Amino acid sequence: VRYRHRRVNRIHLEVFPDGDWAERVAARWLAFMETTPTARLCVPTGDTPRPVYAKVAPTIDLGRSEVFLLDEFCLPFGDLARCDAVFRKDLLSRLSKAPGAVHEFNPQADNLDAECERIDRIVDGTLDLTMLGLGGNGHLGLNEPGSKADDPTRVVQIARMTKSAATERYGSSIEPECGLTLGMGSILASREIWLLVTGAHKSEILARALQGPIGPDVPASFLQSHPNVTVLADESAALS
Repeated sequence: VRYRHRRVNRIHLEVFPDGDWAERVAARWLAFMETTPTARLCVPTGDTPRPVYAKVAPTIDLGRSEVFLLDEFCLPFGDLARCDAVFRKDLLSRLSKAPGAVHEFNPQADNLDAECERIDRIVDGTLDLTMLGLGGNGHLGLNEPGSKADDPTRVVQIARMTKSAATERYGSSIEPECGLTLGMGSILASREIWLLVTGAHKSEILARALQGPIGPDVPASFLQSHPNVTVLADESAALS
């Protein structure tokens, strides 16, 4: 099995064959939970983590863990593109044992700023592991280009590329205008971060995130300043 590992700046880059990627990432997560069963985890939703969730669901034990959803679209309850709906379909509904706690954003809250503050208070800079996908424009969660490294959990306006994903890939009949996202400040306070990246269409933005200037133009570039980041990429994404 082909496997490559190297450091890019301060970041560990691990590259797996496309066909083995999900299984290898799943094995890593299972091993992490065995050593850290009470972990506080932040997890993404979407196309990238979906095959990993399918691999871990039959055996992973999250019963003593706390799980935080990374972000949420401002869409009506039950909309197919809502992150909570996608997460339930892709992982929660398949688990034999539910997590000890699941923390989600409520985009129907009367005061969205207060809702974001509520999540930030619960997170309190104590996440053991944050798993992230990489947006095509370099966003992490819904921290779109223009986000700063110390931004709090907050309400954000969504970029055109991200809006299109909600309708084209997840079947929403409404384009979300805004979203709620864990801020870069809380993400970068995590003890450990895994960036999950697959597909040749992500190779250019991954190269910019790992090797380009650190700054708000590519929010994922802020990961270069974190002491414990691992990028778990397939060969297609790591071509650049």
